[in-house]
Amino acid sequence: MNLTEVARILRAEVIWGDEFLDSVDVTHAYGADLMSDVLAFARPGTLLITGLTNIQIVRTAQMLDLPAVLFVRGKKPQDSAVALSKEVRLPMLVSPMSMFEACGLLFQNGIHPCTVPVREG
Repeated sequence: MNLTEVARILRAEVIWGDEFLDSVDVTHAYGADLMSDVLAFARPGTLLITGLTNIQIVRTAQMLDLPAVLFVRGKKPQDSAVALSKEVRLPMLVSPMSMFEACGLLFQNGIHPCTVPVREG
């Protein structure tokens, strides 16, 4: 699914990166407010869903080669985060939905979670 479809499903506003919406495909998503969890469990190509709005979000996305960031609960990213996202060409969207709603709707529409294999025994 591309970011245009993600934006439609989640009633998201594009903060930056309109020109990339049709060309960025998303198959996985990870929702977290702890960047240490994102670093540990997200994989390249994953849509990052968060309520944090600082510049560290962009830095984390850069490190993991994440294609876009979706902010939930209507939170707007800080100006420094938007400036860096423009510099590194990272689209940013904002949804009025909670993280739970956003993740659930994306899952319902075919987006996969970044899961960690469960060890037996």
